Amino acid sequence: SITEETVELLEPYLDMEDYNLETAKKVCGNVAGLCSWTQAMAYFYGINKEVLPLKANLALQEGRLAAAQTELNSAQNQLDEKQMELDEVQAMYDAAMKEKQALLDDAEACRRKMNNATALTEGLGGEKLRWTASSKNFQNQIVNLVGNVLLATGFLSYSGPFNQEYRNLLLQLWKKEMDNSKIPYSKNLNLTGMLVDNATVGEWTLQGLPNDDLSIQNGIIVTKASRYPLLIDPQGQGKLWIKNKEKNNGIQVTAMNHKFFRSHI
Repeated sequence: SITEETVELLEPYLDMEDYNLETAKKVCGNVAGLCSWTQAMAYFYGINKEVLPLKANLALQEGRLAAAQTELNSAQNQLDEKQMELDEVQAMYDAAMKEKQALLDDAEACRRKMNNATALTEGLGGEKLRWTASSKNFQNQIVNLVGNVLLATGFLSYSGPFNQEYRNLLLQLWKKEMDNSKIPYSKNLNLTGMLVDNATVGEWTLQGLPNDDLSIQNGIIVTKASRYPLLIDPQGQGKLWIKNKEKNNGIQVTAMNHKFFRSHI
């Protein structure tokens, strides 16, 4: 209820030198506190005069702050909702990209398989002629198998004592008889290639056997004949070869003048 007019009326008193608590105690005794009270009320009015606009502004700003906070909360809620939607869309996008990458990988794998299949098809197309020729050759081998085996067994059984010239002559005579008996055989038959492979021939060569046709034929007769062969070997090449060939099998070498032979003579 204090007004500015009341404070103006009090100012002359408040400015007096003796308007203080000590003087009032001397004059008024216990009611001297009213002097301090009037001073405090005037001071409070001055302070409150400045504080009231600040309070009003504070209330206004608090209202604005509350409204802004409400708007912020609403915006935060909208942001959270949009973030959830964004997360869902991001998850869908990631899944779609993963599926896309899987499809790209599958497509690349299919493309590689197609390229490999195309290359294989083209390669097989090139092999068709060779396979056809090989199949025809196999058919001819089946038809000629009896005659070829007959020539091979005749060679193993009867060609051993003869040189290359007589072996070829025997072969020609046998072929003539087979033609007369209409027994089919391969016209270009290679007995050496039929009875032994190149790897074995190479191994024999490393063991000391000469690589000419006659020596290889002799090696075939030695290894495939059913009876023990007798080698006429003036140069010692056959003996060297047999020693090297059977070295790992514990071969034992003897002679007719050995004591075990002399004891039976």
